[in-house]
Amino acid sequence: MRLGARLQAIADLVEQGTSLVDIGTDHAYLPIYLVEKKIVSRAVAGEVSDGPYKAAQQTIDNAKLQGVQGCVQLRLGDGLQVIEPGEIETAVMAGMGGATIIGILEGAPRVAHSLKRLIIQPMVAAAAVRRWLFDNGWYIDNEVLVVDDGRLYEIITAEQGEAPKHEEILHDIGPVLWRRKPPLLAMHLDQLIQQTHRILNGMAAGNNYSDKYYIYAEKLSQLEAKKACL
Repeated sequence: MRLGARLQAIADLVEQGTSLVDIGTDHAYLPIYLVEKKIVSRAVAGEVSDGPYKAAQQTIDNAKLQGVQGCVQLRLGDGLQVIEPGEIETAVMAGMGGATIIGILEGAPRVAHSLKRLIIQPMVAAAAVRRWLFDNGWYIDNEVLVVDDGRLYEIITAEQGEAPKHEEILHDIGPVLWRRKPPLLAMHLDQLIQQTHRILNGMAAGNNYSDKYYIYAEKLSQLEAKKACL
């Protein structure tokens, strides 16, 4: 099975020999690939809705017909509730909003605490996810940027442990991304600057000069200063 650039980047961050759950697995492409390549020892694919669950089941059935041994176990349920505490080492949560990811982690605290590693690809609100990880005993050890079909994606990996303190603006940029400065960092910063400009313009158009406006203005200033350092 071949993966798109986004899923391949996620797959490349999975540690050899780990057990894995893919939350919101969609068609189960990622766990099937990881089993097929013998990267994971076992995989669970979780889906909360009947439609995606059936689509994933079809993909898994086809993989079994093609001779993939020890394929993915598909489970219907909400978030991390598809696994038991201590059952799995690594959880992937990709292709969903940051608030949803935080809700999944908070919705099954015993399971979340038992995990060794998180691989997270938020579609929006990555800063909120980083802030939550920092506040809840997770250390961001790697971050990757990847372009797939013209869209830039952020991928975050974290392990349990005390995180070093850093500037607040690095919740938006990514502390590891800022430290390593990958080639796509300039594009990432440009997008953050554009998003902040849009928010400020919208607030100004509505004559909304509350404290929140000045918080965003300061954020914009910090982002532009970081961009100037590249």
